[in-house]
Amino acid sequence: MSAAAPPDGWRARVDRVALAVLALTVVALVARLVGLDARSFHWDEARVGYWSLRFLDSGRFAYRPVAGGPFLYVVDRFVFSLVGATDATARAAVAVIGGLSPLVALLYRSRLDDAETVAVAALLAASPVLLYYGRFLRGDVPLAVFGLVVVGCAVRLLDGGSPRYRYLGAAALGLAVASSGFVVGYLGCWLAAAALTLDHHRLVGEGASARRALERAVDRLRGSTRSAFGALGVLLAVHLFFYAPRAGGAIRPSVATVEAAFLGSVRRFYRVRVVGRRQGGEHELLPYLSAHAETLLAASGVVVALALVGFLADRYGRGPSRPVVAFHAYWAGASLLVFPVVTEESGAWLAVHTVAPLLVPAAVAVGMLVRYGSRALDRSDATGVAVAALIGVAVVGQLGVAVAGTAYGPTSAANPLVHDAQPADDLDPFVADVSAAIEGNEGTDVLFYGSTFVPPGETDFDRPPVGDTWGNRLPLSWYLERLDAETDGVRGVDELADVERPPPVVIADADQRSTVASHLDGYETSTYRLSLWNRDVVVFVR
Repeated sequence: MSAAAPPDGWRARVDRVALAVLALTVVALVARLVGLDARSFHWDEARVGYWSLRFLDSGRFAYRPVAGGPFLYVVDRFVFSLVGATDATARAAVAVIGGLSPLVALLYRSRLDDAETVAVAALLAASPVLLYYGRFLRGDVPLAVFGLVVVGCAVRLLDGGSPRYRYLGAAALGLAVASSGFVVGYLGCWLAAAALTLDHHRLVGEGASARRALERAVDRLRGSTRSAFGALGVLLAVHLFFYAPRAGGAIRPSVATVEAAFLGSVRRFYRVRVVGRRQGGEHELLPYLSAHAETLLAASGVVVALALVGFLADRYGRGPSRPVVAFHAYWAGASLLVFPVVTEESGAWLAVHTVAPLLVPAAVAVGMLVRYGSRALDRSDATGVAVAALIGVAVVGQLGVAVAGTAYGPTSAANPLVHDAQPADDLDPFVADVSAAIEGNEGTDVLFYGSTFVPPGETDFDRPPVGDTWGNRLPLSWYLERLDAETDGVRGVDELADVERPPPVVIADADQRSTVASHLDGYETSTYRLSLWNRDVVVFVR
């Protein structure tokens, strides 16, 4: 992405563009925060919520790659300590980051025209994938937003922007690293996109200028020695803050703490995500790749189509192609292969990491439509205006239908963004029943029954990793921890029969209903589907 002078009239248009982006940011925040607790917690969300509550309760925290990046745990512990733990407050940090994401468009305004800049903000606000996972407790949307900030700051620096963008970019990179291990995929995609963007200059016979452009880009990104070291210091400070182990809720300054935050975190990540994958964590590429493509087309087909049109028009249309458009198109193209490879599970959330870079070339297509309609209007060309209006209505309509069917759609397999570990039932009645039943109880509040939920022998659930039996309890573990319920478990009928007075709540696999019911008197039962299929539990409440 070589440097380019800002277009004429750039400063004059800042206010109106900024106001439009700010308005879209308000819309994005409202769209993500309203009804934030309407959907029950997915298993992945429950893991993050549960360990955040355990961190709040014990004050102890250490980075565990199997549990994801530390960003959400650290932030949610702070949120819970301020306003308490609910589904909405747990998701609030992700929702706010996603809601503020349209502001990122302002970082690109020196390379995009008015309509394109506003279109980037609008697509960040309303893209179905970003909206759905902007209301979901995973690190994908924070990683995507911070990744766009990193690239946007690089664009501003290449255009001669203030050194403050170097510091902002460094902080955003540190936050991206803390958000998710998928950041390694971003680094790979950025390197591939930069290489392809630079190579384009060579293919069109500008090899010498391409080399000079690369040298200038490196110089501008690095800046002065003082500025470079300052940015490095910001990056290291952010990394230390999130990856440092904590005791008593605080970071204890020591050499061991620094070693654990930097070298220790890398070693743990390598052992779990690289060595662990080699020892049986591999998967076939084609099923993951096809599932990724299907999700993109089903949930974000409009964005994909716009991005394809925008990229082709910029690449092969009149005038020189813009490096910023090519870079994001190549970034998205690389992500199609990179994330199905690096992931351990095929989930719809992978689409976040392809949709985010697609928004820049998609905005180019929107800008083309706006300019076409504007020219037709200036010429009093009724046919041209009608064509532009019809296409615009169709795009907005399709986007609205996709949002209604996904971000606010049903919690069922009919929704392409719903993962099979999403409860098919609303768990609010479960929370209400358990809360009422355990009020004033002394001793064990909730008893899990059966080998599905109860491991043999004593097991510590205070920190990850934990066994499959604890995982089978998800997402109930989050809700029970929220209620401060004391839990226990028995594996068989004999142990259940030995319980002198069963606790107020007993939970078992649905196929154990009659077995457990024969040992309980005075209990009412309810059945809940904890996933889209094959995970039903029966809850006995006294």
